Amino acid sequence: MDILRYCTIVSLLIIACTAGHAEALPDMRENKDDVENAAKAPRKKSDLIKENRDLRMELDSLRAEIARIREEMNGLDSLGMEMLEDLYDENEDKSAAGLNPEDYNAEVSDSLLNIWYLQQKISDSGKMEYDMDTVRFRSDVPDSVYVERIKAMNSFIDLPYNSIVRNYIILYSEKMNKQMGQVLGLCSYYMPIIEEIFDEHGIPLELKAMAVIESSLNPTAVSRAGAKGMWQFMYSTAKLYGLGIDSFVDERLDPVKAAHAAAEYLKDSYNIFGDWNLAIASYNCGAGNVNRAIRRSGGKRAFWDIYPYLPRETRGYVPAFVGALYTMTYYKEHGIEPAAVEMPVHVDTFRINRMLHFKQVSELAGIPLADLKNLNPQYKHEIIPGNEKEYILRIPYNYANSFIDHEDSLYAYKADEFFNPVVIKKIKDGGDGERIVHRVRSGEVLGKIAIRYRVTVSQIKRWNNLRSDNIRIGQRLVIYRGGNAPVTASSSTRKQQNTDKPAPPHKSSVPMDADYTVYTVKSGDSLYLIAKNYPGVSAQNIMDFNGISSKIKPGMKIRIPKL
Repeated sequence: MDILRYCTIVSLLIIACTAGHAEALPDMRENKDDVENAAKAPRKKSDLIKENRDLRMELDSLRAEIARIREEMNGLDSLGMEMLEDLYDENEDKSAAGLNPEDYNAEVSDSLLNIWYLQQKISDSGKMEYDMDTVRFRSDVPDSVYVERIKAMNSFIDLPYNSIVRNYIILYSEKMNKQMGQVLGLCSYYMPIIEEIFDEHGIPLELKAMAVIESSLNPTAVSRAGAKGMWQFMYSTAKLYGLGIDSFVDERLDPVKAAHAAAEYLKDSYNIFGDWNLAIASYNCGAGNVNRAIRRSGGKRAFWDIYPYLPRETRGYVPAFVGALYTMTYYKEHGIEPAAVEMPVHVDTFRINRMLHFKQVSELAGIPLADLKNLNPQYKHEIIPGNEKEYILRIPYNYANSFIDHEDSLYAYKADEFFNPVVIKKIKDGGDGERIVHRVRSGEVLGKIAIRYRVTVSQIKRWNNLRSDNIRIGQRLVIYRGGNAPVTASSSTRKQQNTDKPAPPHKSSVPMDADYTVYTVKSGDSLYLIAKNYPGVSAQNIMDFNGISSKIKPGMKIRIPKL
């Protein structure tokens, strides 16, 4: 894994150098006079022949060395190739570690939100009501006050101020004051953890504000294309930075390990670009896009110099970072009250070396099951597979003594019930089931895509209702890594053909003969908000029942099942 990261960084440095940003090469004309004088001396034909032969031998040796290196590089596993293709050469739908900001909303993560997150109803979808490229907010706070406050923050990272940054400051401090109050409530628990980790890695603590932009501090956030966790890591990036993902565990959801991975990613980006604002932009759109912007700007390396050449969604990422960091610092001046969040102040950690189910801990040690889920969201089936390797269990400190008192009997308690061989085999055989949205690129065919994700062509065709092997550039394909797809996967990707009519029903967890209500989407609606008006119905139910994604538009008619 370290070799892959090293090769990637070297590759990126080569890209930067070819873009015209390497240190100036030594002037090969320094000895021009000597060369000219030597050229005037008479040369024998035999000497020239010998010199030519020696040069050919050196050239052949170099070719052989290049061939050897290429062979070694081709021997790298597919993860390395995937990382090189995707991680640093992203299309407009992906970012280096996650997705674009508009993809982070409540409806796409509704099914994974844990109890306290649902109670707080935290969502960053409010800022998506605005087109930040055209809207111009007004505030009673003069520019001079903003400038002085930013200066007083004494940030290690250069925090620019202009009309674009001002817009985002007003967005977070005034337009999203309610959402920021909820986020600030989570800050009391998560920010000390993040700050300690960032300090350990030697990166600026101010970068903690990026977690607010990425996920509103939701450790179980998930995007349509599979970016997960508080730091919204894609599968390949997570693997590259040491986060484990298998049938039982997804460490992208672990707030501690994901923060370590984010710190490493940001540190690598800074080593490449030498500027924290560019490293921040790279987190959103990838180092490849930042390098292209640098090249198109004529070699300039300041964020605002390459700003016009960055992807549209990335242009607002650094201003959003400044706006979020400003609001986290001066929320009191804007009358924002942090919400009360039911998270423990102190947590104890235990090393687990055997299979352990949350319900064993809850029923014997008396720890609420919700607390175990909230503090350990990385365990997908409430099972810690400690017999495979050592894992960490976090519990509220006030239950530590109870856990210790019952530790000897925990593992045997109802073990036959909780670790039924049939259930365990089903989990293991299913693969990680990672849902991915792959955008077809030039030169790709179904066979190549299937090999890359370790699935079959027939599975891709079934999941996407393809009648032939023909695919087009830019087409989006839903893929379930490892082949473990839900029963409704083949029909869940159907697109609504006519927004003026209710979407056709398809197979889903909701019976298709169920009664339904036709709802016309209004401006500002989201599936999450619509579902709240229909008891028992979730955003996922609506998507499954209508065969649509989470993207809806005013005027669209959708069916709301009566459950």
